[in-house]
Amino acid sequence: MNTPRAIADIKKDLESFVGSRIRLKANRGRNRIIEKEGVLESIYPNIFVVKLSERKIERRVSYSYADVLTETVELFVSDGDNTEIRIASANQ
Repeated sequence: MNTPRAIADIKKDLESFVGSRIRLKANRGRNRIIEKEGVLESIYPNIFVVKLSERKIERRVSYSYADVLTETVELFVSDGDNTEIRIASANQ
């Protein structure tokens, strides 16, 4: 299993979308799935940060690249034609 390479590929994919508006779908366990829209704010060596704006409150959530690899977190970006592209998928 070549996980470090897969995580590096996910990080590289996300780097091109820093500052872009994304839709986040996260599985929080026990049938709790949240879907939020926000901005991919920054990329760090082990995590990425998404800034969410909900009801005049800005908050930041962070996830690891392993969350994307295990598909606990899915990220989508719209391409302008009302279609969404899944970014940083482990199965691309």
